[in-house]
Amino acid sequence: MTRSLDPAFITKPLAHRGLHDVSRHVFENTRSAFAAALDHGYGIELDVQLSSDGRAMVFHDETLDRLTRERGPVNRRTAAELGAITIGTGNDVIEPLDDILTQIAGQVPLLIEIKDQSLTLSQTDGVLERAVCDALSGYAGPVAIMSFNPHAMMHVQTYAPDYVRGLTTCAFDPDEWPDASVDRCAALASIPDFDAVGACFISHDVTALTDAAVARIKSQGAPILCWTVRSAAQERDARAICDNITFESYHA
Repeated sequence: MTRSLDPAFITKPLAHRGLHDVSRHVFENTRSAFAAALDHGYGIELDVQLSSDGRAMVFHDETLDRLTRERGPVNRRTAAELGAITIGTGNDVIEPLDDILTQIAGQVPLLIEIKDQSLTLSQTDGVLERAVCDALSGYAGPVAIMSFNPHAMMHVQTYAPDYVRGLTTCAFDPDEWPDASVDRCAALASIPDFDAVGACFISHDVTALTDAAVARIKSQGAPILCWTVRSAAQERDARAICDNITFESYHA
C-alpha cells in the first residue's frame, strides 16, 4: 500500500538545496545551507549523485565543473575523494548522504531527489537508488524520495517499499533534456507512471502548474509540491494550485 506524505511537507516550505546564499559563501547542497534551513525551521530539499565506490553523495550536478575547482564526472571519484573537494568559495565539502542525515536528524521534513543516472530518463542500474535506501535505514523523521526518472522510483519501490515516493515533474521540453529522446519527453509529460511507482505526490515545475497532468494528479487527492519558487509574488501565485513550495533566493 502506498504511504502518504507526512503533513510536515505541507506546513513547512522546503528550502531548495538548503537555504543557500552565495553572498554569504553558503552554497547549495552543503552542511552550511542545511544548517541555515534548520535555523529558520524550513524543510529541506537536496540532491544525490553516486560516487565511484557506490555511495550516495549530496550534490546536484553530474559534473564537478560548476561548483568546484575540479573538473569531470562526480561518479568517477570515490566518496573519500569527493569529501576532499571544497564547494564554491565556502568551507563546505561534498558529503555523503549518511552524514547529512545525521545533521538533519528528523528535525524538519527532508525531500531527497535522486538524480537521473541514465542521463536519458531511461532504465538505471539501481546502484544509487539502493545506496539512498541503505543510508535511510533507521532514519527517524519525515522523509520522501523523488526523481524525474520513474525507473529510479521503481528501484526504490523494490528495495524499500515502505519509503514515501514521489515524482519530480515538468513539461519535459526536449530542448531542456537534450540527452533524452523526443518521444521519451513527450511520454513523461503526461506523468504516466504515477501509480506504477507507488507515488503519493509530485513536485512540479512552478512555471507549468497549469499542465493538464497536474490537474489530473490533483483531482486524485495527491499533494502537489512545486519547484523552484524565487519570489513572494511567485509563491502567492503558485499556492493557488499547489500545496507547498520548494524555494530559493528569498525567505518563503
